[in-house]
Amino acid sequence: MVTEGSATLSQCFEKMKEMNMEGIVITEWKDIPVELLMRILNLVDDRTVIIASGVCSGWREAISFGLTRLSLSWCKKNMNGLVLSLAPKLVKLQTLVLRQDNPQLQDNAVEAIANHCHELQDLDLSKSLKLTDHSLYSLARGCTNLTKLNLSGCTSFSDTALAYLTRFCTKLKVLNLCGCVEAVSDNALQAIGENCNEMQSLNLGWCENTSDDGVMSLAYGCPDLRTLDLCGCVQITDESVVALANRCVHLRSLGLYYCRNITDRAMYSLAQSGVKNKHEMWRSVKKGKFDEEGLRSLNISQCTYLTPSAVQAVCDTFPALHTCSGRHSLVMSGCLNLTSVHCACIAHRTHTAYPHPAH
Repeated sequence: MVTEGSATLSQCFEKMKEMNMEGIVITEWKDIPVELLMRILNLVDDRTVIIASGVCSGWREAISFGLTRLSLSWCKKNMNGLVLSLAPKLVKLQTLVLRQDNPQLQDNAVEAIANHCHELQDLDLSKSLKLTDHSLYSLARGCTNLTKLNLSGCTSFSDTALAYLTRFCTKLKVLNLCGCVEAVSDNALQAIGENCNEMQSLNLGWCENTSDDGVMSLAYGCPDLRTLDLCGCVQITDESVVALANRCVHLRSLGLYYCRNITDRAMYSLAQSGVKNKHEMWRSVKKGKFDEEGLRSLNISQCTYLTPSAVQAVCDTFPALHTCSGRHSLVMSGCLNLTSVHCACIAHRTHTAYPHPAH
């Protein structure tokens, strides 16, 4: 991998030596202007950027103050050591992707990030199975500008540490907690509702300790919520959906897969909220600020208590929900009694295929 990155840099360097740039003579690496260097590094992969940081002190400083996005997901060995060595140099970093297939990252690496990368806004720590609460406490202390955080698959965090994080990372808008079973409790969700009022997207998939109390805290505290995944949250009932329908008027995507306590009451509450909010949509149209509101994606697979009439009411209210081939945004797998539910596209095609006898 290092050899490929070095070869890429060498090719770039040889081409620049052949170029005729007025007032600039390039004979060594250090002769390349910083502005040109940053343009080059925007065109190569992240491994090459790491190699470039070791070319000379001038390049190392330029990359330190110019690099804003970095992914180390390609690193299959010793990611922890690489983060420890790089973190002090990347003080302007805004996006850092540390997604792993094999758990490598440890708390001391996250602590280094928190100590040096204070401008970080987007951090992906998914599948970091070795991390403990110490990492969340470090982020709370040093990365208070976070707006997007992916902790999916991090199974060792506690709800106490997650609640603590939300007290300091109040700018969070996107949070992925899928599979964080121990971290996601009603207390933690209450903390999110109280502290992260700008939250727009939250994934709580398979967090089985989630109940109606936690979801209702979110509904009341995060009114701008657009995307919520509750798939596998087996404790929730209609109360959660009713609260979301009444409070989160911008909700676009809702995942209820395997939430088997959901009944028709939840569906009718969604439909009624859509009708109630339509006058707001028309007011936006008149102001020239129209942005299609309402559900665009709904997963009710394995919600076997639902009846066709209730689900059809939702489908009729939100025209962006589709059951037709290739556009499945209303997912109903495992609900054999809902086969008659159809979107407006299918109804229109049926009407066209079988015109009224008078025509």
